[in-house]
Amino acid sequence: MKKMLPWLLTILLAITLIVIAAFLLMDKIFPKDTNDVNAAVQSVGTKYLTADEIVELTAEIAEIKTNLADPDYIVQIDFAFQLNSAKSKEAFEKIKEIKIKPIIIKTLADTKPEELNGANGKDQLSSKLVNLINKTLTEGKITQIEVTKFLLASM
Repeated sequence: MKKMLPWLLTILLAITLIVIAAFLLMDKIFPKDTNDVNAAVQSVGTKYLTADEIVELTAEIAEIKTNLADPDYIVQIDFAFQLNSAKSKEAFEKIKEIKIKPIIIKTLADTKPEELNGANGKDQLSSKLVNLINKTLTEGKITQIEVTKFLLASM
């Protein structure tokens, strides 16, 4: 036991020093001063649009008919795309038939009929499309996609 006592004291001292060092470095690694983050969060405000502004910033793609991942099902769907500026809407209108519509068709082709059930399924499809389409836009971005017409039928 007497031979182990110095080893035990050394190990205990080492653990104590590690814990003290961890507490001292905690503020450096995880700063408590989050004023920059809090200021950024508080500066973000919700902008409410009037009906005229919504119409001005919204583009539509209608009558998309395609098969889903399950070839026994077909979907007919219309979308309304709200963009962040009138200039981005103009750019969107120019490329919607040649860039946007194929993205939608490919996304629907990889989607199972069960994934489109309910409001949650349509919201997931909308969020997936927002991410995919925003990557291809040359100007601005899509802020919201709404499903304006939806028909799912088995063949």
